[in-house]
Amino acid sequence: MENRTILSDRINRLSESATLKMTKLGRELASQGIKIISLSVGEPDFNTPDHIKEAAKAALDENFTRYSPVSGYPELRQAIANKLKKENNLDYGIDQIVVSTGAKQSLANVLLTLVNPGDEVIIPTPYWVSYSEMVNLAEGETVFIHTDIDSNFKITAEQLEKAITPKSKVFMFSSPCNPTGSVYSREELAKLVEVFERHPHIYIISDEIYEHINFVDEHVSIAEFPSIHDRVIIINGFSKAYAMTGWRLGYMAANKEIAAANEKMQGQTTSGTSSISQRAGIVAYEQGLESVLEMKKAFERRRMLVYNLLSDIPGIKTNLPDGAFYFFPDVSSFFGKKTENGDIIKDSADLALYLLNEAHVTTVDGGSFGNNNYIRISYAASDEQLTAALTQIKAALAKLNS
Repeated sequence: MENRTILSDRINRLSESATLKMTKLGRELASQGIKIISLSVGEPDFNTPDHIKEAAKAALDENFTRYSPVSGYPELRQAIANKLKKENNLDYGIDQIVVSTGAKQSLANVLLTLVNPGDEVIIPTPYWVSYSEMVNLAEGETVFIHTDIDSNFKITAEQLEKAITPKSKVFMFSSPCNPTGSVYSREELAKLVEVFERHPHIYIISDEIYEHINFVDEHVSIAEFPSIHDRVIIINGFSKAYAMTGWRLGYMAANKEIAAANEKMQGQTTSGTSSISQRAGIVAYEQGLESVLEMKKAFERRRMLVYNLLSDIPGIKTNLPDGAFYFFPDVSSFFGKKTENGDIIKDSADLALYLLNEAHVTTVDGGSFGNNNYIRISYAASDEQLTAALTQIKAALAKLNS
């Protein structure tokens, strides 16, 4: 009898999330009494602002405890539409917005409603770890455009043009970027838009979850360009800017046909997201950006702290990211070196594991983001933790032998 797995080919093709894997490994060591500093997870270390928590408590008292509309409460979708108009100069009706259980679900919904088997999805590298796996689930084909630290991890219009084929269906990117912190300027986006204008069969997924953690300029959405506006799907949420990671609240904004398809998809999977989270989200968007800007100040200070500490480590090559709360330094100079136990560091995965066991700091290997010569370091931690972590990383790397 043929030996067959009980699991589907779909799940067998799927990789485990690298960021969650490193967090899990760190917790396992911590359970043994080892003090671990986590720089692997993309989660603000701040608490959700009090006025948002109070709104959730009020929602409970007012009995918002029943099923919510699949696409989200109209009041929340209107608050999102108002935000997009005020902050991004974009016009969307509430029938063009679908609220989901985090931006991650919004991304998955969009890909599953747009991509047919064999369709090509163009993704600049490095990219957030789940992008390629979501394309895999949708049975699409990923086409990567490679960048490096010397280009500040940004693609050119020429690279984009070269990647496009008749099978191209979606272009997918984030700005500010996870894992690099790179931010596309209006001028850089305009050059990409000129390419998209020549290829009307391509849709653009613009992941803007880090828009408010931007240290160089105003955030520019590629949806602001009228010639491609109807082909852009904006992905955003409340996790990063409002320190609401556990609330699981995100959304997409797109043309009416795509929004309706996403509502249809969600209606057959999760239905509407948490009613309490949604009521809190309304208040988050209606009461302004004061708490967001305070968090941004802290991230900007930490960015310079980590930049100076990383720049002081021999063998590490880093740039100064323009946004988000990550560094993505080149660590390839350590490949081929040996640990004190005689193990050889072959790639970024080996190095991340070595730093966990030797420096007791969790990072994430760059291979999971599409660029193996790098590791991702989150600076969503206190100044004291960051200083200790980078000091321990420096000491651990100094122990490696040629």
